[in-house]
Amino acid sequence: MKHLLTYIFLLIILNSCAFKFENFQSDKRTKALLISKNQKLSANQWQNWQHNDPLKDTIAGISTYLAHDFLKNKKAKPVVIAIIDSRLDTTHKDIQNILWVNSDEIPNNNIDDDNNGFIDDIHGWNFLGNSNGNQVYRSNGEYTRIIRKYAPKFENLRDTNVPKKVGYIYEHYKRAIKEYDNEIKIASENIHYLDSLDQIRNKIETQLVSILPKTNLSVEIIDSLINTNGNYKKELKSLSNLVAREAWAKGRREYEELKLSTTLNIDYDERDLVGDNENDIKDISYGNNKIYIDSSFNRHSHAIKTIGVIFAKKNDKIGVTGIIKNEARAMILPVAPYGDSHDKDIALAIRYAVDNGAKVINMSLGKEFSLHENWVLEAIKYANKRDVLIIKSAGNRSFNLDIILNYPNDSKNHSKELTNNFLKVGASTNMIDSTLVHSNSSYGREEVDIFAPGKYVFTTLNDQKYGYRSGTSLSSALVTGVAGLIRSYYPNLTASEVKQIIMESGVSYDIMVNKPSTSKEKELVPFSSLSKSGKILNAYNALLMAEKVSKKKKK
Repeated sequence: MKHLLTYIFLLIILNSCAFKFENFQSDKRTKALLISKNQKLSANQWQNWQHNDPLKDTIAGISTYLAHDFLKNKKAKPVVIAIIDSRLDTTHKDIQNILWVNSDEIPNNNIDDDNNGFIDDIHGWNFLGNSNGNQVYRSNGEYTRIIRKYAPKFENLRDTNVPKKVGYIYEHYKRAIKEYDNEIKIASENIHYLDSLDQIRNKIETQLVSILPKTNLSVEIIDSLINTNGNYKKELKSLSNLVAREAWAKGRREYEELKLSTTLNIDYDERDLVGDNENDIKDISYGNNKIYIDSSFNRHSHAIKTIGVIFAKKNDKIGVTGIIKNEARAMILPVAPYGDSHDKDIALAIRYAVDNGAKVINMSLGKEFSLHENWVLEAIKYANKRDVLIIKSAGNRSFNLDIILNYPNDSKNHSKELTNNFLKVGASTNMIDSTLVHSNSSYGREEVDIFAPGKYVFTTLNDQKYGYRSGTSLSSALVTGVAGLIRSYYPNLTASEVKQIIMESGVSYDIMVNKPSTSKEKELVPFSSLSKSGKILNAYNALLMAEKVSKKKKK
């Protein structure tokens, strides 16, 4: 009862399964939030700051620890959470024993035992490969695919000659051309910059050939020469800086060159390896059960970050604390290579998750173009009809999503939402001041539903490592974890009810914040104006509200 007085007071009105929430903040809580400006965190607080409580810790966390305490001695009905992301490092010690197991499938017998269309799908299905076990690591950007498909039809047309029935597609094509040209320009300029660094280094080394050793240069060797070669102090310092950045420059060059040869290459098509017809949603005879990463060069590293936030179980002093303890299992559905995911893969992954028992789907992915938008919309509707909640990241480009399109989405061209099972999440920080919203997070009063911590979140990485990562992918994962708890402990609640509970039970911050932007100029706006709910996720409040709604429904 003490927490109920301290926290948000809840009034729940239930009317024929349609319900409305009203929440009021006490003066005490509002004051506690506002005095936490410029809070400096200790090393221990940084490690799991997202789980702290706004009132108790004066940090803009989501009150996970209070939520876990609240759930003690309560019985959970385990649920399945589908992770539609990249392939996963399943060997990490903090995520052992979390994988969903398809009990209707016999492992490694090369037979589709459960007749679901997928052979040996024990832990999920990898849509990034073929039946021979080969994998796609890099893919085109969606804008590249759009150009490849529609250039033969549109490239010689003038705007005034476009038939009305293809006007929407033509505008999509024109946007794709603009984005493609911009990406080509950026990659080319970056390579030119790297070339200029090489030229400067060669020039300096030629100038200093008489004093430089004939061994591989290191920062230590160059710095040792500065004191004894005062006439060349400036040149030696420049050379030292260039050598210090050598590894970065090499990695950056490889990245840009690979981007030009794959993501931006009209003639490159990763579906040649997959072997399916990418324009036929009914062609599902592709992929494999290798949901895990391998030891090759281009290993995917995204899913391990998001899954750690949801499922990690701290095994030592430096481990990660996830939202879920034993209340759920993870179904792994890789669709995300380096590049843009295919709409076909996303749509089929959603349908696979629904058909195989998932109650929550996390999609920490996104793109600004969609070649087969309707396929994904129909899959989202399919999930809605079968009571499955989908949670998606808003993206990390500082876009106003009320203006700029972002996919996947549950509406078409900023129209009315077509379902009520789809949540889009922006990223917040630990600071309750003007920097409360992550500067890279996309936002939108209509398109983004809620914010959750997404800056410097400590999580699992490949190869038994840990680290701080930022982005809306982590925010989406936190919301997914809370949704998993609600669906596990209160299984009589529907997906749409869970969505509304998460949005209504969040914490409001009545402060002005910097609106995310790529510009150096900052614009202060009310935090409440950047999302539909105007709030930040709070796990404890959500569970309090879920319990009240659940009890009301049982009466």
